Amino acid sequence: MPISLRLAWRNLWRHKRRTWLTTGAMVFSNVLLVFLITWQYAMYGMMVDNSLRMLTGHFQIQHPAYFDKPRIENSFQLSKSTLEALENQDGIDVLVRRSEAFVLASSRERSYGIQIIGVEANKEASISSLPGLLKDGRYLQANEEQIEIVLGSRLAKNLKIKLGDELTLFGSAKDGSTAAAIATLVGTLETGVQEVDRNLAFIHLEDFDAIFAMEGEIHRVVALTPSVDSVDTLLTKIPELGEDVVVRDWNKLLPELKQSIQSDMASSWFMYSVLIILVAFSVLNTQLMSVLERTKEYGIMMALGLNTLRLASLVLLEALLMALLGLLLGIGLGLIVVAILGQTGVSFPGMEEMAAEFNIPSRMYLEIDLRSAMAGPLLVFSASILAAIYPVLRLRRLRIVQAMRAP
Repeated sequence: MPISLRLAWRNLWRHKRRTWLTTGAMVFSNVLLVFLITWQYAMYGMMVDNSLRMLTGHFQIQHPAYFDKPRIENSFQLSKSTLEALENQDGIDVLVRRSEAFVLASSRERSYGIQIIGVEANKEASISSLPGLLKDGRYLQANEEQIEIVLGSRLAKNLKIKLGDELTLFGSAKDGSTAAAIATLVGTLETGVQEVDRNLAFIHLEDFDAIFAMEGEIHRVVALTPSVDSVDTLLTKIPELGEDVVVRDWNKLLPELKQSIQSDMASSWFMYSVLIILVAFSVLNTQLMSVLERTKEYGIMMALGLNTLRLASLVLLEALLMALLGLLLGIGLGLIVVAILGQTGVSFPGMEEMAAEFNIPSRMYLEIDLRSAMAGPLLVFSASILAAIYPVLRLRRLRIVQAMRAP
């Protein structure tokens, strides 16, 4: 072992209590950062997954103009063979077709402008959380005798309509003719999302096609993949679908979701930075005290011919060893905590009630991600090394005679 390394390790444990207190601060902050960052990414994952499973999906196929101008005429048609090829594409879990239009919905007492969505009812439960958020009644089922409709709970309340009541729909068909139908309310949804609860209605895609003269055309093909991380890779494998359609991922469909995550991440890293700065000041205090109390020793070493550069490297090596000890212990303990919580899950008071209401998991299970787990501890490590620079700079001002006269 090099003599400098042995001296640095020996000097580090001259004051065991002080070293352990400083190292303990680094270990505690590292464990906390590993847990918080991993938990934060798990929360983001749950938030993104729940948002995308509401209506959006991981990516969609649309008419090029539909995103900016969601008009009924901006529709397209994919052949049966193309849809089957997409459904069999590796990485796509489920694929559904949807059509959308704006209509005037009238009950016996009130009328409201709403958005009506035609869905493949038998496949919606596999891609959307909405069928599991029923407040009253049931979801859409095959029925040739009547047109069934499901409304948001607030919309049904505003229309003063109950289960079994009829709702008259008026709108414009794709060919410019009048679209009119009478639908029977079979269920209401309560999602907690005002846009859904106040404005949306759902009918069978076949009924939508007949009412609005779509002639087999649709407005969206919504796809779900195993995770958001696989979307970019998957999109590169999708074959060319023609000039009349485009593929848009969830980042383009819900830009506000990504912005909210970035905003929350920025505020979180501000708090993490405060923690890291506090640890850095702790290391600065420890190293500065170590240098000041060994001033006479440094003076003797300089008198024997040791230059200030070697002394500085020795102090930096001490800081490096202490920071490395805090890094390894912190990451190790942090990963153990994450692994345990990955098995048992994390639940907070009131989380089960909220999960039951919004059809989301009642416990959150953390997953070990080395990139996110290492980010915080590496910053603590870097800050600890930088904190040792000031004590090192003081060594440059040492004079042999004054240093040897120090108490």
